[in-house]
Amino acid sequence: MTVHKIIIDTDPGIDDAMALHHAFADERLDVVGLTTVFGNVPVKTATRNAIHLTDLAGLKIPVAEGAATPMTITPNPHADFVHGVEGFGDYPPQVPSREKDTRSAAEFLCEVTKANPGEITICAVGPLTNLALALEHDPEIAKNAKKVVIMGGAVEAPGNVTPFAEANIWNDPHAAQVVFDADWDVTLVGLDVTHSVSCNMDDFRDVTKHSPDIGKFLEQVSEYYIKFYTENVGVDGCYLHDPAAVIAITDPEFFEVKEAPLNTILEGDEVGNTIADPAKNGRPVKICLEVNDQGVKDTFLSTLKKADARRDARSA
Repeated sequence: MTVHKIIIDTDPGIDDAMALHHAFADERLDVVGLTTVFGNVPVKTATRNAIHLTDLAGLKIPVAEGAATPMTITPNPHADFVHGVEGFGDYPPQVPSREKDTRSAAEFLCEVTKANPGEITICAVGPLTNLALALEHDPEIAKNAKKVVIMGGAVEAPGNVTPFAEANIWNDPHAAQVVFDADWDVTLVGLDVTHSVSCNMDDFRDVTKHSPDIGKFLEQVSEYYIKFYTENVGVDGCYLHDPAAVIAITDPEFFEVKEAPLNTILEGDEVGNTIADPAKNGRPVKICLEVNDQGVKDTFLSTLKKADARRDARSA
């Protein structure tokens, strides 16, 4: 069995919570740390939520706080109406059991990848500001990281915050372009595939039967998220945006990709649009365009059903 060492860059966020608990429960993944960024919630809330998620999973991995604002643009409003003011719907804010790491997210990303050259996959499921700042802090991270897997973008599909833009890219398009232009292995798991994969409340209730603690938490927060989708998107369930990016690391055979350099629109009505440009001189990005949606969903749910058992095994 291949075990992938990963750092997840996250802005929890309900689907972030799903992705993190999936990653914590998958024995093929060794989550060596989390970095936090603004996005679904302010960065301090993201950090608090990330530490709480590790607490639920019985993990003591470092959580390093990152960027509070985009690199260039005026910050967009946080997505309170999707994730709730505290990030987890109606779930009350929790007091974390420990402090955040003393390093910034950019420092943490650079130091950990340097100490483990060619071993660490960075999975970014929020705005890409921390990754861009890490490239500024130490450009060698592009050589030291094994690869980067991003939940973001909408290359051939429409956006979800504007007709053109997906939320993570829209929240910091300049950072996205820095990351796309860097000389590292990048896979983009965007709306082209994530809008094909969804779960409903019955799915989460079934998880709770097998993992009563972590499953119940995910069931509770998902109710708020699914209510948003039902009322605003017309979907009886929720898309698995962030979990799909994690699953792309362990199960790449579920995804069909094309490779092309990417351009991000940085201003105007199409700001945040991600456009494949085969004529552009630069390292191509692996753009996921087709997905085995049932394979992703089944992997997600079967892994979460083992979440409590994995937590208990860690503490044994």
